[in-house]
Formats: sequence, C-alpha cells, structure tokens
Amino acid sequence: MHKSRLAAFVIDSKVDNIEEANRFWESALGYTCVRSSEAWSDRYSHLDVPDAQPNLLIQKVTHESRVHLDIETDDIPAEVARLSKLGAKVLTRFERWVVMEAPTGHRFCVVNPQRADFQDAADVNVWD
Repeated sequence: MHKSRLAAFVIDSKVDNIEEANRFWESALGYTCVRSSEAWSDRYSHLDVPDAQPNLLIQKVTHESRVHLDIETDDIPAEVARLSKLGAKVLTRFERWVVMEAPTGHRFCVVNPQRADFQDAADVNVWD
C-alpha cells in the first residue's frame, strides 16, 4: 500500500534568467516569490501559496515553456508502476524523481512528499 496526491504545478520557463519568470508569475498571480541563496536558486523558485493549495514552482528549463504536474508519493517505484498500468510511460529516472508521460502526451513527475501535511492529510489517496 502506498499514498499519492497532486503536489505541485511546475511552471517550466525557457528564459535566460529565472528572475524574468519570478517577477512575471509573482505579479500575475499575486503571490510572493520565494527566492533562495542556495546553489540551485538560478534554476528553481516557488510562490508562497496557502498551505491547503498545491505548491506553485518556477523552474528554468531548456525545452519549450509549459506547465507540468508533480505527483508526490511515499513510494516512487509503486506509484510509477501504478501509473504505468494506467498507460503512462517512464521517460527519465533521476535519483529523487521520475519523469513520466501520460497517454495524452502530458509530462509529469513522480516525486517524494513535498507538502508538509502529506502523511496526515485527508486528501491523500491510498492505493493497494
């Protein structure tokens, strides 16, 4: 048995500088952009959304701009297997996440728990 739910909408942004995307999405959506001084801050940031909402991440990418979903789970291999049975296919496996593609052509990632309430939240799906 494992759990999963929608963790985040990721705004993939093909920009020279992530700050271009940060400023636009911060102003467009009315949420403060949380910037970091970590080594990865030139590629990733997030908007400060209410706790009950999925995260809104901003990611600098080299492919065309798009939005993708992150599905958080306490068992990545089990969730990937479940989604594969539904027709999704694995595109790339990374150390901490897996990029998949739905039968509809939409890409999404299966990731470890991202939201603080994952273990106890009522909106988490439990799968056999």
